[in-house]
Amino acid sequence: MNYKDTLLMPKTDFEMRGNLPKKEPKYVERWQENDMYNKVIQQNEGKDSFVFHDGPPYANGNMHMGHMLNKVIKDVICRYKNMNGFYTPYIPGWDTHGLPIENAIQKLGVNRKEMPTAKFREKCDAYAHEQVNKQMAQLIRMGTFADYKHPYLTLQHEFEARQIEVFAKMAVDGLIFKGLKPVYWSPSSESALAEAEVEYHDIKSPTIFVKFQVKDGKGILDNDVNFVIWTTTPWTLCSNIALCVNPDETYARVKAADGFTYIMAEALLENVLGRLKKEDAPAYEILETYKGKDLEYKEYEPLFKCSGDVAAKQNKKGFFVTCDSYVTMSDGTGIVHIAPAFGEDDARVGRKYDAPFVQMVDEAGVMKPETPFAGMRAKPTKKEMEAGAINCDVEVLKELEGRGILFSAPKVEHEYPHCWRCDTPLIYYARESWFIKMTDPEVKANLIANNKTINWIPETIGTGRFGAWLENVQDWGISRNRYWGTPLNIWQCEDCGEMMSIGSIEELKEKYIVVSGDAENWEQAKSLLMSGSHNRTTFDGLALSENSEALAALNAETAAPTLQQLSVGLLKYAEEHR
Repeated sequence: MNYKDTLLMPKTDFEMRGNLPKKEPKYVERWQENDMYNKVIQQNEGKDSFVFHDGPPYANGNMHMGHMLNKVIKDVICRYKNMNGFYTPYIPGWDTHGLPIENAIQKLGVNRKEMPTAKFREKCDAYAHEQVNKQMAQLIRMGTFADYKHPYLTLQHEFEARQIEVFAKMAVDGLIFKGLKPVYWSPSSESALAEAEVEYHDIKSPTIFVKFQVKDGKGILDNDVNFVIWTTTPWTLCSNIALCVNPDETYARVKAADGFTYIMAEALLENVLGRLKKEDAPAYEILETYKGKDLEYKEYEPLFKCSGDVAAKQNKKGFFVTCDSYVTMSDGTGIVHIAPAFGEDDARVGRKYDAPFVQMVDEAGVMKPETPFAGMRAKPTKKEMEAGAINCDVEVLKELEGRGILFSAPKVEHEYPHCWRCDTPLIYYARESWFIKMTDPEVKANLIANNKTINWIPETIGTGRFGAWLENVQDWGISRNRYWGTPLNIWQCEDCGEMMSIGSIEELKEKYIVVSGDAENWEQAKSLLMSGSHNRTTFDGLALSENSEALAALNAETAAPTLQQLSVGLLKYAEEHR
């Protein structure tokens, strides 16, 4: 008997096999042809809305599994709300500006330094659109429902115009300022990064304990005494201008078993000098103790001549002990070396004591010619090392050891900031940048209050990680040394420092008429602006030499700057400072 003949199976045209790889594209094609997205959401038009704001993916490369998981979850949530009777328009978006697209273009053989900026931006624009179209096709193929006919792209003029409008309002409200502050800096891309763009990786690197010989102890310390500092960034020592102690902690002058006289925090003596102990002799003998405040303004010999030369040119006093409570007793020696160019606390202490500003590393992360380590890399990447770059840290150790001022150089594993996009090490680097004043008391209070109104899931995100970040929020560095992005719409007079931000064409028209007294020529002037900035293909051809006159004219009642001059000022500024 054939048991197959005994089965009572229903007769149907429904196929036994799903054969989805062949069927799904036809489903998707039919949905697109019949505009199913709009038909689905329009059935609930006029009812309560559920609006999902899309955090956009970056327009570079194929969608990966992380993108797909993210988009499917969003799709499920929106469909669920739609099925429950909500009007659920979903506008997908793409982040289309910034460094990754510039890098992608250059990997295709384009050298941005050898072509007009406008041409380079054209290539970035074309590449961004190409990537958006590719990713959009992949999302549609996944069967997601969204208004793919009207996505938002950060490169769209409408989007940029809104950014410019908001920026101008912040400037008017006094929330935009320019300052010389240390920022996270990527030497590989020569660009600043925001705090949110930084990842920390564990690395092993040399740390060093270094002797700084007293030059003038002001009657309290002899010149044969050495301050001992500890640092995890030996390459910053060429830019040292001060030492820092905690004013309230106790410091000891000791005679060590190696024959030298040192000063360091009493609480850390055993940690640092304990290794000198011998069976028949102690590691050290305490000769005298002081409060940190007692050591303030005691002078020491500059570690490197180059930093002393820069300080002398600035006619500022340096190379003395400062005091600040940020110095802790958790590790090191309780004495910190201060290089204002490479640290937030360093910069603050430097300003407090009006110390010299010394920066012996250029924006590419290369030691400057006047240092003993000219051409070496401060924080070389693995690729740079393979190409023959010399790690400055290693050479600093050799130099200090040869001079007999290196106490020890243990290697330690510690967290170090890296760029989240290119995975290369960053440095803290002081440069003149534009900032949003997030630390403004009213702004900070509003941020914290608004955060408490959000229904966080889980709740601990709002009260924990994100809430803690807001409690300790820092001013937001928004300058980027990039060509592909929205320029900062702000002017500053080179003479008096007065700043002005224009948020729209209408506002610019008002400024033009007030300053020039010439309403009749507005349309002609406007056409110059449009050809110079809005149409990105021509602004390189403008006479950028007019920039200084335009900036000065903004603050002269008798001057009548053309709109071309104003737009040139903006574009030139964007090229130099973004």
